[in-house]
Amino acid sequence: MADILRYTRVVGTDDEGSAFEDAELHLNEQVADGAPALFVGVLGRARGVAFVRIASFHSEPHPAAETQWVVVLRGVIEVQVSDGTARQFGPGDLVLATDTSGRGHITRVVGDPPFEALSIPSIPTG
Repeated sequence: MADILRYTRVVGTDDEGSAFEDAELHLNEQVADGAPALFVGVLGRARGVAFVRIASFHSEPHPAAETQWVVVLRGVIEVQVSDGTARQFGPGDLVLATDTSGRGHITRVVGDPPFEALSIPSIPTG
């Protein structure tokens, strides 16, 4: 049995801007003796995890410092891509920021502070 977790990618565009892409992480059932079934999806290789807490934040347009997963734990952020489209992300949401060049995106805290997340820098495969 498998399940699917939908997440959002922030990607760079040909015109040096950014855009949203909807993506899916396939979760595969894993069963171990004495434990309930788990659904596990592989995010890929990482080079560490950082816990992030910010009370208030409203950035200028910027590219992601590196390709990274953002796992929202608490609060809400809004990300706006270069065409003006914005999406909000709250607890349990998963975002993959890959727009590491160009104009990038704008990020702001819109929920009750603090905003807390895990930032997981991704190691490119290939």
